[in-house]
Amino acid sequence: MIIDAHLHLWEKQNGRVNGKPVYDLGGGRSDFGGEVRQMMPPYLLDGKNSAEALFANMEYACVSGGVVTQEYIDGNQDPYLLTVKQKYGDRIKICALYEEDGVFRPEYFLANPFDGLKICAGRLQDPDLTLLLPVFQMVEKAGRFISIDLADGALQVPAMETLIAACPDLRIAIGHFGMVTREGWLQQIGLARHPHVYIESGGITWLFNSEFYPFPSAVDAILEAKSVCGMEKLMWGSDYPRTMTAITYRMSYDFVQKSDKLSAADKARFLGENAKEFYGFSDLPVPERIRNMVEDE
Repeated sequence: MIIDAHLHLWEKQNGRVNGKPVYDLGGGRSDFGGEVRQMMPPYLLDGKNSAEALFANMEYACVSGGVVTQEYIDGNQDPYLLTVKQKYGDRIKICALYEEDGVFRPEYFLANPFDGLKICAGRLQDPDLTLLLPVFQMVEKAGRFISIDLADGALQVPAMETLIAACPDLRIAIGHFGMVTREGWLQQIGLARHPHVYIESGGITWLFNSEFYPFPSAVDAILEAKSVCGMEKLMWGSDYPRTMTAITYRMSYDFVQKSDKLSAADKARFLGENAKEFYGFSDLPVPERIRNMVEDE
């Protein structure tokens, strides 16, 4: 069973980066704060990053379930994700998006079937995460999880230690594998020594893109993180669809499957077992492997 712990969906991209707008231009491209960037594969023509396209990729790549996080660069997708949750049920977990300046409404979050709350901590106007203690306590009390992408390095690690101590039963997933190619990343990994804190690898192929497939340094980083917090605390994430501008969805995890540096047990934990436990997935279907047109019999 394979579970994707970090992916994105949007109905209409309407976000911001560094105070400038991010919006669709067609052909998978976006205006990214004044620069044209290939945001999605070019065959996603209408700018909609739909659940239907995602599940087609999941079926082809034999991925059983996924976790939808959010990002300010895409804009708030809460209403769309609620429709996705209604349609795809147990195969998908969704996060509401935390926003500053009173935009986030706790009553809306609690009244709807969001599984977790996404905090883009590295993009907050005030990087002091201890200011979010009431939010962390609310999510803990509700029995939901927090998905959080921290600022590079160790900047926000002391604040996270404070929040974890104050909310010992709160499930926390730290994204982008601690920003693994940045100095101080192992201090983020060290947070997973706490019982309910896990690390997910969404974006790891982006961070090692200059090396490219099969990402041998990413495998080495997974082993280094294992030495810090144990393989039972690490989860695979694809960062779909942005990473699909360089690789296929299957390639975003099969470099792990094909590595001879990881044991079969480590691969099973990293690719699905840990996420099933952390996010509370029930029994999920395992899609049938379909031979493609370039494979020999």
